[in-house]
Amino acid sequence: MHKWLGITSGIVVFIISLTGAVYVFHDELKLQLYPEKYFLTSSSAADPKPLTELVQIAQAALQPDEKITRVDLYPQRDRSWVFRASETNERAFGHWAYFTYYKRVFLDPYAGEVIAIENSKNEFFQLCLQLHMNLLLGKTYGHPLVAYATLIFVILLVSGIVLWWPKKWKGKALKKSLQLDFKVKWKRLNYDLHNVIGFYSFGIALILAVTGLVFSFPNFKKAYVDTFNSVFPTAYTLKTPQQSKSTITAHYSDPLDNALAHLLLHYPDAGMMSIRLHAHDNPSIDIQIRMQEKRSGVFKWYYFRKKDLGIDKIIDSDKLQAGDKLASLNFDVHTGSIAGWGTKMLACLASLFCASLPVTGYILWWHKSRKSKKRNRNVSAITQA
Repeated sequence: MHKWLGITSGIVVFIISLTGAVYVFHDELKLQLYPEKYFLTSSSAADPKPLTELVQIAQAALQPDEKITRVDLYPQRDRSWVFRASETNERAFGHWAYFTYYKRVFLDPYAGEVIAIENSKNEFFQLCLQLHMNLLLGKTYGHPLVAYATLIFVILLVSGIVLWWPKKWKGKALKKSLQLDFKVKWKRLNYDLHNVIGFYSFGIALILAVTGLVFSFPNFKKAYVDTFNSVFPTAYTLKTPQQSKSTITAHYSDPLDNALAHLLLHYPDAGMMSIRLHAHDNPSIDIQIRMQEKRSGVFKWYYFRKKDLGIDKIIDSDKLQAGDKLASLNFDVHTGSIAGWGTKMLACLASLFCASLPVTGYILWWHKSRKSKKRNRNVSAITQA
């Protein structure tokens, strides 16, 4: 089972493991590789321009049929704001057909000037992410392949530990299971690499794979969220009378500008804020505040009423039920950002180890196949003689 499941899924596991190792540090690498997009040299005004005005500026920089749908902004005065425009075709085959368009417009929010326009459909880290998620085949075709390859990989990890398990937990048998001897022949070294690396990466690799299943299978996510919520119930109400009655001060004519100004005033040290731009007739505004820029699971989510600038509810990640809390932290755990550089390094190394397992496994299978064919030829020659 371990052999044939590994042969079946090995290429996909190799691709998603390698791209996962690269994507772990995508936030840090983007800032280093594209500093001119993400950092401002100077700010000419004390406050950013109203968001609705900035959206119009970003929209004017795009084609008429390309619509801004999301804004990622940073309270820090040295950072640009990012306006995203994207449209996808869920049934299309291939990455370039799946994205009808995907643009990012980088603006200086204080001067109201366009810094850069990025065709994100061809940007390296976006290609890396799409390769990781759907093999650049589009969601309909690539996503199931990645999902089931990840499920198979979980089975491979568990069956691999069973195969690795030493018969005796002492002496040479245990030493060979835990250490590499570089003096042996390359065939034996490849075998030991497969076993030893598989053992040392097992725990983190299993976590990465299971969190990957959460993205891949909605029913699996719902099952474990419901389970943890029922086992560890908490008394948390999303809507309280105080929050329902609270309103914000209006400084602008547009409710969106007032909602954002309120949050920028109260959360000046937030890592970033993210806004999905809904239709004009939508009665509410929702803005997510990431308390740490590189942690998507530590947030406050505000919901405002357009008609009277009232706050309907506030979702605080610190007050979620156990299952919902785990779900909100899934991306942070999957990418290793849960506890900073240390866990990112572990996730990156574990992903590289996972990428090596199909390679060493294929070499093992190829060598045994050649050996088996040679033995069968010898038996056939003896029989004929």
